[in-house]
Amino acid sequence: MPHSIDAAFTALPLRALADAALARARALGSDHADFRLERVRSASWRLRDAKPSGSSDLTDLGYAVRVVHGGAWGFASGVDLTMDGAARVASQAVAMAKLSAKVIAAAGSDERVELAGEPVHAEKTWISSYEIDPFDIPDADKTGLLADWSARLLRAEGVAHVDASLLTVHENKFYADTAGTVTTQQRVRLHPQLTAVAVDETTGEFDSMRTIAPPVGRGWEYLTGTGWDWDAELERIPGLLAEKMRAPSVEAGTYDLVVDPSNLWLTIHESIGHATELDRALGYEAAYAGTSFATFDQLGKLAYGSSIMNVTGDRTAEHGLATIGYDDEGVEAQSWDLVKDGTLVGYQLDRRIAKLTGLGRSNGCAYADSPSHVPVQRMANVSLQPDPGGLSTEDLIGGVERGIYVVGDRSWSIDMQRYNFQFTGQRFFRIENGRLAGQLRDVAYQATTTEFWGSMEKVGGPQTYVLGGAFNCGKAQPGQVAAVSHGCPSALFRGVNILNTTQEAGR
Repeated sequence: MPHSIDAAFTALPLRALADAALARARALGSDHADFRLERVRSASWRLRDAKPSGSSDLTDLGYAVRVVHGGAWGFASGVDLTMDGAARVASQAVAMAKLSAKVIAAAGSDERVELAGEPVHAEKTWISSYEIDPFDIPDADKTGLLADWSARLLRAEGVAHVDASLLTVHENKFYADTAGTVTTQQRVRLHPQLTAVAVDETTGEFDSMRTIAPPVGRGWEYLTGTGWDWDAELERIPGLLAEKMRAPSVEAGTYDLVVDPSNLWLTIHESIGHATELDRALGYEAAYAGTSFATFDQLGKLAYGSSIMNVTGDRTAEHGLATIGYDDEGVEAQSWDLVKDGTLVGYQLDRRIAKLTGLGRSNGCAYADSPSHVPVQRMANVSLQPDPGGLSTEDLIGGVERGIYVVGDRSWSIDMQRYNFQFTGQRFFRIENGRLAGQLRDVAYQATTTEFWGSMEKVGGPQTYVLGGAFNCGKAQPGQVAAVSHGCPSALFRGVNILNTTQEAGR
């Protein structure tokens, strides 16, 4: 049965508050104004060795008014759900724009904020794709499921400890602007995770193995059979962890890599997702995690990777964490090319950057993580496309004589231009003559972004494609956090530099 927007949210005076705020902004001479009211409920549960160790349940409710006045941005937020309160917040936003205009002029800049055009989207409603709202499930059922899964792992030989967690989010958002766009949206997302720990009582050595199930824009059904085989994953982990504890340390050198989607999504996030945010490429975003080597003058020219590399930005992917109907500037969700046949052909945009660079319409990448924060340019679901007739992961491995198969994400490091990097993982398997030959430890792969993607020789078929992602992508000051997905197939890379992390740490 299709879901509807929560009655408790639609019962709020959404339109009246928006009308009051936008009317005041117009009366004060704003060229543009938008109003955004949000209710974001986030709840989490944590267990240690099948026993509860913490929980939280928080709701953030409020609204924001953003204006363009005198060529400058103005922003203010509030929680007073009255017409006078909304009008007062709009006045504060205009006052902030006036102050910003003075600061900009004093700095000797003549740059003015202008927004790319967007069709009017009047009275639009969008709800994400899910079956069961996790907030309709009793808390006891949530902790009970995590405890059951933890107990299964603890019963296995060699598992000393188990950490389990579940994060769930239910987000409602109402948006209206002076152009006439009015949208109401609702989306659900969740992130389950279990980590098994093994300890060698003789040596004191320890290691861990985490589930590779990705966070998703789904509901409770994700934990009970739709979208992931939890029974199979939980059954595999103890044996894999035991093998990892006995595995030899890798010999540093050059290897061919087959990288599983459970690891490759993070490499995409760091080396493509952030690098193709156009505010970074232009230098407007620099203080938080740097700029980008993929500068604007290289659009249409930069050889980002091999000719089989095709990457899209997508705000429409089903169950994507960054999937929406309309962004926080009233722009309809879209899908577009970032890298085509190995060449940089696009960026992620908001309305101001789209206008500033002459790229036309925004592709809907403005987002604020709470009603008290201003929208900033944020990442879409950035995904590497599979080969429609591509190989299975097993067949990719079969084409490698001496290599490593990489599964699961762990730690990463990348420079401030998104160019030099190294990544580790959860599991590394030696490949000998096209077959897996046991696990390795202490592995990290290192490259530059263009070198790594240029070494990609094959991408797997659609049967290998998985939508991975994270809840905790950070950006902006004050800092904001956004959830984002990255889809990809398994892929084969030739001649990648492999480091031994224990040797590197000892240097």
